[in-house]
Amino acid sequence: MSPLRSLKLGIVGCGAIGSRIAMSVRKELKNKFLVSALYDIDTEKAFSLSSRLRAKSIVKTTLAQLIQESDLVLECVNSSATVDIVRQSIRAGKNIMVMSIGRLSGYPSVFTLARKNGISLLLPSGSIAGLDAVKAATLAGKVSATLTTRKPPAGFLGNAYLVSRKISLEGITKEKLLFDGNALDAVRRFPQNINVAAVLRLALGPASSLRVRIIADPSVKSNIHEIVLDGPAGRVVTRTENNVCPDNPKTSYLAVLSGIQTLKQYFDCIKIGT
Repeated sequence: MSPLRSLKLGIVGCGAIGSRIAMSVRKELKNKFLVSALYDIDTEKAFSLSSRLRAKSIVKTTLAQLIQESDLVLECVNSSATVDIVRQSIRAGKNIMVMSIGRLSGYPSVFTLARKNGISLLLPSGSIAGLDAVKAATLAGKVSATLTTRKPPAGFLGNAYLVSRKISLEGITKEKLLFDGNALDAVRRFPQNINVAAVLRLALGPASSLRVRIIADPSVKSNIHEIVLDGPAGRVVTRTENNVCPDNPKTSYLAVLSGIQTLKQYFDCIKIGT
């Protein structure tokens, strides 16, 4: 793979996140990446994005076609199909960046498969800060951490877990605790809201404990993530107040920017290592 040419980027999922990253790549990373393929089960979304990119013949009818046309696959579907997309990419020998990190929770075999095949599985830090300090703290011994996420009620609209429990957020005037438990349960019940819990869980490692609290708060206009970590190395406290993504109120804008930055770093690492 020559570092002198742009890398072919195949994007799976042409919704708000995939589209925004694609447009940013075209404008800001055009000397590093070329969007070579698009795939979405909703073909209208793929063709719409293709038109905005002013790129012809890049919409693919199957995932296999997209993988074949890519140097790097970008997953942006955030659905039960995420794990299968990652596995197919790995087996085809293609590196992949996963935006829906929470969907990988409970599937350690995916990471084993990537290591076995020598594949880079890129996981953006998303909408939280301080993961370098978190990772460093775990070197001193077992740590315990609490992640508290606050979002405007609109960010939880349509959540299946809330619907099944008949929890309505319409017209609430004060904060409401929606979840208090472990990270794995959090990402299963709030797959479109709490990718940060999956990222933090990976950074902490299996020897540490993580408590997750999710709050709907009508008084806030941003997505707020607070981390408090205690361990032998001391205490780490971080707070990020993220503007919501203009295209998707369930996602923080910083999470999308994190994906773009990860792409940039990936290309630069390849160039340096070649």
